Amino acid sequence: MQTQDATGSATYVLRGSEGAWRVETDGEAGMAYASKEAAFEAAVAAATNAIRDGYDVTITVPGAGGSMLGVEDTARPSPAEG
Repeated sequence: MQTQDATGSATYVLRGSEGAWRVETDGEAGMAYASKEAAFEAAVAAATNAIRDGYDVTITVPGAGGSMLGVEDTARPSPAEG
């Protein structure tokens, strides 16, 4: 479930939508998960093994709007607004 390149890094990218989230590695999608959170937990478990093996790890999770850069959540006040 992990991409390991010659530089010693492992990359995990979550892609999908509710009911069909997958952890993509090396351009190939793994099994489907019912939620983004479940796919994230699977990616973290795989990343833990990569870290033990000495790899740099990157996990990319899209924001609520589907953007890989995330989106601002305007429904909740910022910590400064309390």
